[in-house]
Amino acid sequence: MKQIFLITDIPGYSPQISRLLSMMNYARFTTIEEVKDLTVQELDFLMDSKSNSIGALLLHFAAVEYAYQVGTFEKRGLNEEETAIWGPALSLGEEGRNKIKGNELSYYTDQLQTVRQRTYELFKTVTDEWLYTEEEFWAQQQANYYFMWFHVFEDEINHRGQIRMIRKRMDI
Repeated sequence: MKQIFLITDIPGYSPQISRLLSMMNYARFTTIEEVKDLTVQELDFLMDSKSNSIGALLLHFAAVEYAYQVGTFEKRGLNEEETAIWGPALSLGEEGRNKIKGNELSYYTDQLQTVRQRTYELFKTVTDEWLYTEEEFWAQQQANYYFMWFHVFEDEINHRGQIRMIRKRMDI
């Protein structure tokens, strides 16, 4: 917390990975601040039949990060077991609305923390050069791991805007 507003070196990590983690940590800090003290009813609130709940969006953040761990560190897609666990949170929509509900905030924050802890551990195993590894990504375009991991927290920031909008619309 002493360095939450610093994009800087983090002991145990290379310089660019430290900066990436600094940005990811700030994004997560602001997300947690936005949802602290929400009730189950508020976490499950749906604005309409096509919207996502705040709880589903929080689990989506963990699912995206987990999927990028698997894709960039293990060089594979999610297996059947992982898809059963993370699929509803990745796809959101109807499946997410039906399966992601009834959980206390601690359930979501525990999932976020568990996945993030694994990210910390994985990032200790690579150097800055690893960030520049390129692979085919969306629409047969090349992307490097730096961009892919930027997308992990960019996606969270984007959906956090949805969380803020949902909170303003709650009539609970």
